[in-house]
Amino acid sequence: MAVNVTKKQDEQASPLRRYWREGLVLVLFFVAANALAWRAVHLQVEQREFLASQGDRRHERVLPIPAHRGQITDRNGEPLAISVPVETVWANPRELSQHLDRLPAVAQILGMDARKLIGDVQGQAERQFMYVRRHLPPEVGQQVRSLRVPGLYLQREYRRFYPGGEVMSHVVGFTNIDDEAQEGVERTYDEWLRGEPGARRVIKDLRGGVVEELDMIREARPGKTVPLSIDRRLQYLAYRELKVGVEENAARAGTAVLLDVRTGEVLAMVNLPSYNPNNRQDIRPEALRNRAMIDMFEPGSTMKPFSVIAALESGKFRPESPIDTAPGYMKVDRFTIRDHHNYGLLDVTGVIRKSSNIGVTKMAMVIGKERLWDLYDRLGFGHASGLGFPGESSGRLLHFRDWSGSDIATHAYGYGMSVTAAQLAQAYTVMANHGRRVPVSLLRVDVPPEGEPVISSEVADIMLRMMEEVTKDGGTGTRARVAGFRVAGKTGTARKSEAGGYASDKYVAVFAGVAPASRPRLALVVMIDEPSEGAYYGGQVAGPIFSRIMNGALRLLNVTPDDLPAGQQIARIAPEART
Repeated sequence: MAVNVTKKQDEQASPLRRYWREGLVLVLFFVAANALAWRAVHLQVEQREFLASQGDRRHERVLPIPAHRGQITDRNGEPLAISVPVETVWANPRELSQHLDRLPAVAQILGMDARKLIGDVQGQAERQFMYVRRHLPPEVGQQVRSLRVPGLYLQREYRRFYPGGEVMSHVVGFTNIDDEAQEGVERTYDEWLRGEPGARRVIKDLRGGVVEELDMIREARPGKTVPLSIDRRLQYLAYRELKVGVEENAARAGTAVLLDVRTGEVLAMVNLPSYNPNNRQDIRPEALRNRAMIDMFEPGSTMKPFSVIAALESGKFRPESPIDTAPGYMKVDRFTIRDHHNYGLLDVTGVIRKSSNIGVTKMAMVIGKERLWDLYDRLGFGHASGLGFPGESSGRLLHFRDWSGSDIATHAYGYGMSVTAAQLAQAYTVMANHGRRVPVSLLRVDVPPEGEPVISSEVADIMLRMMEEVTKDGGTGTRARVAGFRVAGKTGTARKSEAGGYASDKYVAVFAGVAPASRPRLALVVMIDEPSEGAYYGGQVAGPIFSRIMNGALRLLNVTPDDLPAGQQIARIAPEART
């Protein structure tokens, strides 16, 4: 009986418990729904701006906009260095490692070994960046892009291209794969040439793709154009003739520097051996040097005109002053100085014509070491040219206080000191420019500088006339003649120094001169290092190269000849006189 009563009570209470539980669930659901609704309202209204900015930040990226370097041009606007757009393929190895089956197709387009590419990606699977291939033509980049491989991306870059190749390499220089200046004008004027990259803000998706352009932070600013003083036509001419001369004489190296006398502009500067800046895989280190501005050499007899100038300026000598060079040798300190022959009694002009070591030594001894050193110093020997060229040498000129008696003699005929080809060429422009020294420039000069007087104009003109005798019959530089033009120049031959003294079979052959001598326009220095085909004198080796380069340059620049028969000369000058 009691059991039945309890069962009956439970049956009566069961609906109440059920209604209570259902009510509780409804209340909890209502509370949760209201909480969610309140949270949604809170996020959408009160936190909307904050959350939106946080979401953007997680997908916003600032992307660089590459800026190409400025052009390098010759004096006439012909390009010597330009930047061309290229594509660089890079990857996110962590993402790309999930799609290794797609890499053989990529490798085929890029000309790579598929197994190596897969191995590289697997080996860097924990990283998020690696270069796959850089500086590809845009059409190759487009083929890679069309594959749509996850984790593989393209980036626009610029690659430097040098139309002049090995002919211009030592002047223009080059940049590395990251477009950073390494050598030459590229490095000297890097601040002008280097552009300023831009920046843009974008939104990227989870795969790194750009889904929205937000705004431009700053525009890319390309670099400035640098117009050089170099004349591309003259550079090719000088390089061709220097190369022929170096090969004919089986020489170790060679240099030629051509300057405009009036402006100091470098119209051509060439060196051998050279290199191709567009393909530097097999470059030898010695080929990188711009020898015209870096390599020093003892100039030999090309310094004798300056020794004679110092003597003439002292007032103790005149062009017709007699100098006794017999018996062809003399002793100074413990050294014996010799001429090639016993020239006997010479005047000062004859000393230059015959290139007499005895003659210039005797004059230097009379005027003293301080006067000789002072002239060399005024001409710029022992000082850098101021071009700011990487590695440029200032040469070597000891102060006169450190000279002994024999040093006076050796400095008088170009030993015991070192110069660069560029320094020597600048010094010869002084004689051609009526004694005024103008700065050497690798940039185009629109207004000729006034220059600084360092030699009396009268003495400079006298020396030009003396140096004309060098290329005439009886002189040492007859092979440097230029048909139709008067040439004033000087030969130079110097033994190369080595440990313990001077080599017996290694020489530097030099010819330096200006033309046309009646009204100089160009100064040219040719230096051949270690000719080894038998001939080694400056007049034999460097003189013919000088002749060919100067001949072509004068004609390319349409310079009026000054050594033609009267009738021909009038016919050539008449049209110019009418303009």
